Amino acid sequence: MEPAPGPQEKYQLITRNLQEVLGEDKLMAILKERELKIYWGTATTGKPHVAYFVPMSKIADFLKAGCEVTILFADLHAYLDNMKAPWELLELRTRYYEHVIKAMLESIGVPLEKLKFVRGTDYQLSKEYTLDVYRLSSVVTQHDAKKAGAEVVKQVEHPLLSGLLYPGLQALDEEYLKVDAQFGGVDQRKIFTFAEKYLPSLGYAKRVHLMNPMVPGLTGSKMSSSEEDSKIDLLDRKEDVKKKLKKAFCEPGNVENNGVLSFIKHVLFPLKSEFVVLREEKWGGNKTYTAYEALEKDFAEQVVHPGDLKNSVEVALNKLLDPIREKFNCPELKKLSSAAYPTPSKAKPGEKGTKNSEPEDVVPSRLDIRVGKVISVEKHPDADSLYVEKIDVGEAEPRTVVSGLVHFVPKEQLQDRLVVLLCNLKPQKMRGVESQGMVLCASSVGEPRQVELLDPPAGCCAGERVYVEGYEGGEPDEELKPKKKVFEKLQADFCISEDCVAQWKQRNFLTKLGTVSCKSLKGGSIS
Repeated sequence: MEPAPGPQEKYQLITRNLQEVLGEDKLMAILKERELKIYWGTATTGKPHVAYFVPMSKIADFLKAGCEVTILFADLHAYLDNMKAPWELLELRTRYYEHVIKAMLESIGVPLEKLKFVRGTDYQLSKEYTLDVYRLSSVVTQHDAKKAGAEVVKQVEHPLLSGLLYPGLQALDEEYLKVDAQFGGVDQRKIFTFAEKYLPSLGYAKRVHLMNPMVPGLTGSKMSSSEEDSKIDLLDRKEDVKKKLKKAFCEPGNVENNGVLSFIKHVLFPLKSEFVVLREEKWGGNKTYTAYEALEKDFAEQVVHPGDLKNSVEVALNKLLDPIREKFNCPELKKLSSAAYPTPSKAKPGEKGTKNSEPEDVVPSRLDIRVGKVISVEKHPDADSLYVEKIDVGEAEPRTVVSGLVHFVPKEQLQDRLVVLLCNLKPQKMRGVESQGMVLCASSVGEPRQVELLDPPAGCCAGERVYVEGYEGGEPDEELKPKKKVFEKLQADFCISEDCVAQWKQRNFLTKLGTVSCKSLKGGSIS
């Protein structure tokens, strides 16, 4: 039997792979006296995906360090956050979360009997808690409440009052769960500092706060329930896992914003203390890594190929997902899953819609627009006005794109530059070459016609999502149906502002690094 870890060993286990700890001295002082009491909360909104293995892996570390761990299913928070979970679905989604989180923990070998599970509504509707909400609201400014929730609460043009209550409730949870520390992602930092500022004003102690880094999704941005291509669902079939990993952003030698590498670092390594890269003998055979840094170094030096890395993650990930799939392959949980996340009703093909079917929303989030990097440019063999480009959009292979830019953009200006690419148009042949996307450009209104490429913000990576301000959360169509003319309807309101920023109905085109713009065509159109 192994000896119990000492305070320093516990501290190392608790803090490994974290991005930040607020209250390190207090944490060590508690560990020298007794076991740490800590909680992790999750709002019961969209379906949990594989990124949830990151906090699960840390919960395993907390238990190894002897911590008393509480998991909070924050059902009331899910409703307050711009009604991400409608009231009528709240109970069903909370039950779904309870089943799926427990299945995840079991799949990585965490003993459930050592954990305490609590629902927010078990105590957040009590007289005492409600009174504390009122007490807190009498000392918190509107500015501080809005600032605290900026990274977590959904930001909309006309925010609801409920979103301002959210940070206060999360702060009070620390007191009512009787914990020493709260654990979450670094996107929670403003809520954590809010709690440290305001809980003492009610006579409650300041807690320790532990923060995980935000793990990039498969597209290179944050892994999100609302962005389908960025995440792998826990119940995805093996063929879906393969398909999504194949499309994942994993540029050779690039270790920045690499969701595949991050998943290995934050989930697979902590669980197994090793990772095996599977490859054919002619490429050197399988290689076992016992330190993540060695794997990252080999990938950066292109000793490890992205294809082998993805295949190896696919095998390891399916081993984690198999027990969860098996658990949910029963009639009771299948029914719960369908009831908690009902498919939006649509009219049958040929129908114009019924009382129960709403007209189709034509919104910018239906467009799959990404940052692309032009790998090569050649003249079309059969058309003098067309280029044939190979463009990296963060997928396993670059896309072939045909563009009518020969008379407007010199070939050397296209080579190796970043562009903005519409990726979910139906592929079509242009003079015998199939084009798998459209490079978006600004065009002048008058004659002679001028054309400029749209510029993503400096520092963007191939595959990053481009979205319209206020429409960050929607999922793009798998493929735009030509007959429905979704792009054409939206394009009618595309324009270039007086500041040369690309816009739809005066809302900016954005990436996580800023606005999309052009060089000089103020007031132009976008095509």
